[in-house]
Amino acid sequence: MLNKEDVAIVRELAARVAEIAALPVQDEKRALWHKLNARTPVRPMVMIDQVCWNEMDGVDESSLRCTDPDCRGYEGHLRRTLYQWAHFPVDMVVEPFVQAPKAIHNTGFGVHVQEETVATYSTNGILGHKFFNQFQTADDLEKIHMPHIHHDSAETHRRLAVAHDLFDGLLEVRLGGADPYLSLWDPISTWMGVQNALYALVEQPDLMHGLVGRVTDGYLSMLDQLEEQGLLCAPQSLIHCTGAYTDELPATGYNPERPRTKDLWMFGLAQMFSTVSPRMFKEFEVDYASRICARFGLVYYGCCDPLDGKMDEVRMIPNVRKISMSPWVNEERGAAEIGCDFVYSRKPNPAFLAFNTFDPEHVRADLLTTRQVCEKYNCPLEIILKDISTVRYQPERLSQWAQVAMQVAEA
Repeated sequence: MLNKEDVAIVRELAARVAEIAALPVQDEKRALWHKLNARTPVRPMVMIDQVCWNEMDGVDESSLRCTDPDCRGYEGHLRRTLYQWAHFPVDMVVEPFVQAPKAIHNTGFGVHVQEETVATYSTNGILGHKFFNQFQTADDLEKIHMPHIHHDSAETHRRLAVAHDLFDGLLEVRLGGADPYLSLWDPISTWMGVQNALYALVEQPDLMHGLVGRVTDGYLSMLDQLEEQGLLCAPQSLIHCTGAYTDELPATGYNPERPRTKDLWMFGLAQMFSTVSPRMFKEFEVDYASRICARFGLVYYGCCDPLDGKMDEVRMIPNVRKISMSPWVNEERGAAEIGCDFVYSRKPNPAFLAFNTFDPEHVRADLLTTRQVCEKYNCPLEIILKDISTVRYQPERLSQWAQVAMQVAEA
């Protein structure tokens, strides 16, 4: 039985979200995302994500009050939605539904991270990591097991019942399935340490082929199981912090009871390959990631990894539609390589919000540079501010950044 006070808190927040979700501007934003993702944009699109919410915990709007874990989880989501809409909405879309996540259990690869961590700030979850190398010989490959997917239908039904109790009459309740994030090298970096893994690419290439090959096979097996059990998510609203709205998905023959990988966006990246050669990038990332990406309808590729010098290889990855241009790219080269073939997904430097003094005109100049270079090469453009570790406990900086970014986008 849910706590009545918790239910009242969640329903009051849900009613406010429902009012916002019903505004005509939501359909207007969806239409703009559809145009961008079709590579026929009306204007650049702007998003803010991965915010340092810990620096807003003292703000009354974001303070949690519920005690029940289920209610508290929904409360946190609703409060953040309302806060962002009020202070830095940019091109976010507020949806008229909530998702009750299916209870999907994944055994994983059977490798447990061995590490030491250090907290830089006590108020947030950002840690420094020292990972210990668990893959030094071919024998170590036997540590990797194929993932096994299991669905706890009883727990899913419980979650669904809770969601209906909380949101019926206000927001539509949908079951949320698995939205695969399948980086090959993120887990490997935690099993070995980045430095060890990079050296092994040179000194033990057979070992690394064996390792990344097994991870690839494991992911493909996992996708097979999710499809067979009807556990994948419905077509997404977001993919890696950007709008995923498109007329191209789901694919022909879509069954909402049994979504397929080809009905979805995939998100891929190899951040630790930032310093490797294009040839090595192809050999150890592209050749393996392509086996996964080929199964999906559309692909967003890249994150913090600078890809401006590896576009020949990125073009080999099937179904790519958006390509990340991180703060460390040569923007001119990236735009020339992307042209109108892909969406140029610019990640402006979040450090601009972390300096002692925030300078909106510095932000404006940086974003104008991006817009101008994309106009020069006819690149569909989105601007995604993310990885925001700190705003120096001045949340108004996000509002100021948002205001400048929208002025640049709508100019």
